[in-house]
Amino acid sequence: MEGAGLALLSAGIGAGLVVIGAGHGIGRLAEKAMEGIARQPEATAKIQTAMIIAAALIEGVALFCAVICLLLSFK
Repeated sequence: MEGAGLALLSAGIGAGLVVIGAGHGIGRLAEKAMEGIARQPEATAKIQTAMIIAAALIEGVALFCAVICLLLSFK
């Protein structure tokens, strides 16, 4: 396999791992937020705000990593 083929393969694997990691992280985040809301319904607004901010940060990191994988594959 040539170097370009390996770069494309590794970029695909890296992007796949990024998606799996982001999905797992956001899933865990939502799970814990639902548990917190179930335990303290009066804190729903604060929990939802923190959850949305954390989910946005996770998505931002995932997008950044996916872009890096794509850039490395085109090099």
